[in-house]
Amino acid sequence: MTTSQNNKIAFVSGATSGFGRAIAFRLAKLGYRLIITGRRNERLHRISQQLKEEYSTDVFSLCFDIRDKNACEQAIQSLPADFQNIDLLVNNAGLAAGASSFEESDIADFEQMVDTNIKGLLYITKLIVPKMVERKSGHIINISSLILNKW
Repeated sequence: MTTSQNNKIAFVSGATSGFGRAIAFRLAKLGYRLIITGRRNERLHRISQQLKEEYSTDVFSLCFDIRDKNACEQAIQSLPADFQNIDLLVNNAGLAAGASSFEESDIADFEQMVDTNIKGLLYITKLIVPKMVERKSGHIINISSLILNKW
């Protein structure tokens, strides 16, 4: 049974901290039902409980690494029927790895950021957009990071 006011569903990736967490709480306050994702299961559980207690909203949490295409597919396929028609996708999962200057940076940090910030966003969007197109309804918000290094 839905306890949220507007019955709209928002999917927020990277909801365990920072902007993602704040966005999830703001959307709950606006009456959205939520799907929150992240890699840290205990944080997801704690945030899910807080959202339910503070806003009486329905929350479905998914713990997976957005860099893993198969994990993304499995996560989206695991959504219960009453959480499948996502109205708002907030692609927030991301990170900034390494704090070295460019010439001293590690290529593995770049690969981790591309896999998370770009490929993860594409995987999730590709899985959610078809139902939005089918319903001719939905919105997507992509949040991006910028790293400035000294040259």
